[in-house]
Amino acid sequence: MDTLDRLAEPGLDLLGRVDTLLAGGAPEGHRLWPLLRRMQVLPGQAVREFLDLHPAPLAGAGHAVRRLVRGYDDTCAVLADEVAWSGPAAAAYDEARAALLRHLDEGPESLVGRLESTAGYADALADWVEGSRLALARALAEVLRSAEAVTVHAATRPGVEAGRSGAVAAAEIATRVLGVLGVAYDGAENLLRQWGPSLAETTWRERPAGAIHYGGTTRIGP
Repeated sequence: MDTLDRLAEPGLDLLGRVDTLLAGGAPEGHRLWPLLRRMQVLPGQAVREFLDLHPAPLAGAGHAVRRLVRGYDDTCAVLADEVAWSGPAAAAYDEARAALLRHLDEGPESLVGRLESTAGYADALADWVEGSRLALARALAEVLRSAEAVTVHAATRPGVEAGRSGAVAAAEIATRVLGVLGVAYDGAENLLRQWGPSLAETTWRERPAGAIHYGGTTRIGP
């Protein structure tokens, strides 16, 4: 449990009240409107969905992907062993073996390269989630002790008619919360743009060097 989890209950209670006040619309001309148009969600619902994001599963996925590399390493070690034979069949085998080795583990477009990129992307996402949860926790801590929070609670008491002051206070809180989430989502999009090229499907890059000649003599041994 991190700081955001500990603030979740009081934070969601306050943001639920904010959502209620904003259901009838934010004050005209308020700086909240561009955020609402962009995010297409009220702050309470946005935070509730963000609470489901945790860094541990992503970090675990990165570790799991890296463990797969060991299997490729074992396969490459077998392929790297030279076979004591010669002739056209041996030459064709050596060419295919070298091509497969390059496809498995040579450069960022190899299978191992793609696995390492996938693991790196998972690690980067885990760091993004951790940093974003911390930033959101700080924002919630600030709004929970703000004067606007007092106004929102007063405006949402049973039997109290919410006035303009309640709507303005709710809009201020929503702006702070959605602003932090907007920055977080920008970070996620930047990560996807940064890592996207190295996560593309790898393809077989080799082409036969020449025609294979059959009918020659194959020799086994040195």
